[in-house]
Amino acid sequence: MQAAIDRVMQTYGMMVNLTAEQESDARAKVCRFLQDKGDDEHRLAVEGLKHLLGHATKRRRAASAQDCVE
Repeated sequence: MQAAIDRVMQTYGMMVNLTAEQESDARAKVCRFLQDKGDDEHRLAVEGLKHLLGHATKRRRAASAQDCVE
């Protein structure tokens, strides 16, 4: 999870100018948000960045066989 948090903070830092205190607060916020969200580093990084940017996160449902029928 630490790699995902580092990726989020690196990307977010390129988008927003942060003081050291703001960066620390944002890192803690992302860490709390991502706790117990799994171990897929890419998905964690995307969700963490969306969280910091204020975008709503969506839960994806599994596709069923009926979804594939045209």
